[in-house]
Amino acid sequence: MNPLHDTIFNFLRTLDSFIWGPPLLILLVGTGLYLTIRLGFIQIRYLPLALQYVFGGKKDPDSSGEGDVSSFAALCTALSATIGTGNIVGVATAIKLGGPGALFWMWLAALFGMATKYAECLLAVKYREIDANGQILGGPMYYLEKGVGSKWLAKLFAIFAVGVACFGIGTFPQANAIVEAAHISLNAPKEITVVILTLLVATVTLGGIQSISKVASTVVPLMAGFYIMACLIVLGTNFHALPAAIETVIQSAFTGHAATGGFVGAGMMLAIQSGIARGVFSNESGLGSAPIAAAAAQTNSCVRQGLVSMTGTFFDTIIICTMTGLTLVVTGAWTGDFAGATMTTHAFAAGLNSAYYGPLMVSIGLMFFAFTTILGWNYYGERCITYLFGVKAIMPYKLVFLVLIASGAFMQLDMIWVIADIVNGLMAIPNLIGLVVLRHVVIDETQQYFANLKSQRENSDPISVS
Repeated sequence: MNPLHDTIFNFLRTLDSFIWGPPLLILLVGTGLYLTIRLGFIQIRYLPLALQYVFGGKKDPDSSGEGDVSSFAALCTALSATIGTGNIVGVATAIKLGGPGALFWMWLAALFGMATKYAECLLAVKYREIDANGQILGGPMYYLEKGVGSKWLAKLFAIFAVGVACFGIGTFPQANAIVEAAHISLNAPKEITVVILTLLVATVTLGGIQSISKVASTVVPLMAGFYIMACLIVLGTNFHALPAAIETVIQSAFTGHAATGGFVGAGMMLAIQSGIARGVFSNESGLGSAPIAAAAAQTNSCVRQGLVSMTGTFFDTIIICTMTGLTLVVTGAWTGDFAGATMTTHAFAAGLNSAYYGPLMVSIGLMFFAFTTILGWNYYGERCITYLFGVKAIMPYKLVFLVLIASGAFMQLDMIWVIADIVNGLMAIPNLIGLVVLRHVVIDETQQYFANLKSQRENSDPISVS
């Protein structure tokens, strides 16, 4: 590498460490903790109800309300962007840096993050609008402008989100991950993979939210189910090591862990920082991305959609990241001289005792996770570009996005990942300000909803809360 590249890269890494340092992590977790307490541990008390809403046990009487897609489709669209390479690479990175204890702190961040996700998605539905094409516009941009009364905070968020969509998580890293995985596992030529990927993305994204949500509603459950099943096979094969692995996770969360082999020794503080940072990066609670998809849901109840949306963090971190983390620990892959996707690949190869099928499962997971992340972030960027420049900017944005996808497979990603991390953190700041300022709106809406729900149950009426 040339000296200029090294200088810029080192500066960006320092800036990244500063932005994702203790102040932002404390703000993220602190906001979630505050909302958890003020909302009466809503993510625990009402998780069963939220899951019933998701899986159809409780039909939405307000589904005839404004919105572009069903509540479930909106959740899947958000999950398409949330469940990504971070569930495979990010967990491995956290455990590499912070030891197995980082997984425990990912759980804790997810627990409080569910309350944050609930609040931001509630506000997205409450303050949403309709654009000139008759489609829903919603997300932090609108509750920052209409609720907080700050256009400049709203514009800052939109600019950062477009940056993440076009020049960060949404394009280059995902395209590169797909091309590399296809080349390594299937020996597919990179040029052919790029062409196929670009055409697939164009076919789906040019159809707008209806097309994206339709694909997401089909692919997300299938890809998540496939990956969870693969992890369960590894964990089942190594069931004898599972109790010790869970004990290791909990113990090292509070004691740190001594260096072993190629593992970077980590104390308790590094375990906390690695676990929380990677957990937030994976489930995106507090970053403000998921509310953009939540706003498109066909419902008149902002509380109901908030409950549905908070399950996204549960699925992403409590279930999928846990599967990855336990797989890394039970197989001992975390103690070797591996990092990122290589660590997870080694874990599957060792866990399944197969140098072919183990890596193949990881590669398939990476390709599907990366593809759906592209779709989700394409929509996020589109809604933010619409907020900034109006509907006339949608098609130019989509064309630029496709060009970036096509070029992403051939770029050096070290700097791209750092830039994406920085802009991700910058997205969170205005969004968290909005949540703090509008906390009473969230609390009042929640109290009213459950008071009405309780009254209807006492009167034995069907559930019909708006």
